[in-house]
Amino acid sequence: MVSKAKLAYYRAYQKAFMVAECFFDWSEPYILKGAGAVKELPALVKSKGINNVLVVTDKGLMGLNLLAGLFEALDAQEIKYTVYDGVQPNPTIDNIEEARRLYLKNNCEGIIAFGGGSPMDCAKAAGARVSNPNKQVVDMRGQLKIRKKLPPFFAVPTTAGTGSETTLAAVVSNPKTHEKNAINDPKLRPKYAVLDPELTVGLPPHITSTTGMDALTHAVEAYIGLSNVKSTEKFAEDATKLIFENLEKVYQNGKDIEGRQNMLVASYYAGMAFTRAYVGYVHAIAHNLGGLYGTPHGLANAVILPYVLEYFGETAYVRLAKLADIAGITTAGMSTEDKAKLFIAKVKEMNKNMNIPEHFDFIKDEDIPTLVERALKEGNPLYPVPKVMDEADCKAVILKIRGF
Repeated sequence: MVSKAKLAYYRAYQKAFMVAECFFDWSEPYILKGAGAVKELPALVKSKGINNVLVVTDKGLMGLNLLAGLFEALDAQEIKYTVYDGVQPNPTIDNIEEARRLYLKNNCEGIIAFGGGSPMDCAKAAGARVSNPNKQVVDMRGQLKIRKKLPPFFAVPTTAGTGSETTLAAVVSNPKTHEKNAINDPKLRPKYAVLDPELTVGLPPHITSTTGMDALTHAVEAYIGLSNVKSTEKFAEDATKLIFENLEKVYQNGKDIEGRQNMLVASYYAGMAFTRAYVGYVHAIAHNLGGLYGTPHGLANAVILPYVLEYFGETAYVRLAKLADIAGITTAGMSTEDKAKLFIAKVKEMNKNMNIPEHFDFIKDEDIPTLVERALKEGNPLYPVPKVMDEADCKAVILKIRGF
């Protein structure tokens, strides 16, 4: 059990951050939205006086020729572009430095991040390095470490999951230590974003499912936490409703443009919620599974989410019950506890329906102390969770995630 002194410190720390956030700029990014919207981006870039950009993406998207429309429109606007496509699934410090060097070598004036969470995170951190050349990536980890704003930044998500087009976070992997660490600073929030459902039509079903559950995790963790304001509550509620209504549909039919657009909006709303209200232990554990085993972030969140919600128990029942009502899965006469438990059961059912595993049996006994230590280091005191974990609690949850 966490001591009263520690708990008081954690809550005071979280309250202080909540007060400080009142002075941050929470204005939403300028959005280009709808089928084919990515082709409108170069005109927007040009209108900002930018004639030379770095495009940060990955080799998978390049191989799918998904950037062809963007490149054609950049050429039409006579905007020079340099492509960095070396981003790995969990972007590393080396990836960030390679992107930074390309930006400087080619005299770029802005950055277009094109892809899922990994290209977004790499591009954000590279932009931070460009504008803060005396600050290494490892020195940016944690909260509010970036001194100068990024170069003009344009975000084009190709998955409906991370919400990175509106968040203040970038997650970076260190292959030497097998750690994943977050950089959190309002200066990382993109000012411009594109929500184009056509870019998500070709996603494989397993990417659709896990990124969608990633977005749900963002919405739920933000909503049950203790640092909400009215706007984050509304964003989380709307995101949850859209995900319950659309995720399994687009998993079954990836060409459903309306469903794909709804999922992009849901991911964006969830990003707006958690970038101010924070996430919780699902992310803390998921980040470290990614660091140790390379587990994709969305998959990790999907599997971990119900176990952490069960751990919270009655401390989260009221909030989860309300989400269950909003998701349209409850019936008249149900108790708050029954609604909350139904919500958790529905999360498990969605995972099963989309072939997401129930457990991670690859977790090794000898790694559990490291997972516990790193997850709690990330989560405490920053994350305003409804119930604080200690080492024994975290180990018990990880053993349930492992499944034996």
